[in-house]
Amino acid sequence: MASTAHDTKIVDQFTRWAQPFADLPVHADADGMARTLAAAAIGPDMQVLDVACGPGIVACAAAPRARHVAGIDLTPAMIAQAHDRQRKCGLDNMTWHVGDATCLPFEDGRFDVVLTRYSFHHIPDPAATLREMTRVCRPGGRVVVIDATPTAETQDAYDRMETLRDPSHASAVTLDQLRALGRAAGLVERTIDFYRLEALLDTLADAEDIAALTALFETDIASGEDRIGIAARHAADGIRFVFPVSIVAWDRP
Repeated sequence: MASTAHDTKIVDQFTRWAQPFADLPVHADADGMARTLAAAAIGPDMQVLDVACGPGIVACAAAPRARHVAGIDLTPAMIAQAHDRQRKCGLDNMTWHVGDATCLPFEDGRFDVVLTRYSFHHIPDPAATLREMTRVCRPGGRVVVIDATPTAETQDAYDRMETLRDPSHASAVTLDQLRALGRAAGLVERTIDFYRLEALLDTLADAEDIAALTALFETDIASGEDRIGIAARHAADGIRFVFPVSIVAWDRP
């Protein structure tokens, strides 16, 4: 399904990381999930689409609230993990698709809620993805994006860190940039929320990248200036830091 060099990077990265990614405690953060579901405002008669759904964590959390949830992801190995999660959760109101977030294989206005979590920073053209999410959302429906949003001052340093940690990273948008994407897509802003997602460095990178990442983080910690914008610190179990995550929910007029 990969059609560009960057798509190939995404598929390669997330094929290797499919099982570890699915099992990471950081992705099961209860507060972040509760805030996500609240922003999505899912009702029992609603059709929901989770774009770039990964191993189906958000989709499976949404399914008990909805009539039906579909998930789509570029990486077949992630969809295999999603099927497995659905089975373990005993959910029968779900379908899964392998596909591209910038060219969704669904008709206009099919879904009541269209959401994506932790995906925009992997996508070279997030505006195109948001337009597609808007297209497949019904008028009066809701579109929700959840992702890390560095400040304008830390954006470049944050992108350098993330590219070193994950070669499928494209660029993280700031909250202001994300809100501007919504306006350009013709959406009406309804909810903005924010949370900090704490992570342990050693669990979020390949072994061959840890030394370079540790040096980068050590320099940032020693500076005392938080130049990356992730509040990196030493802890008993290693270097810990936070992803500054924003939730923006819009209505499609």
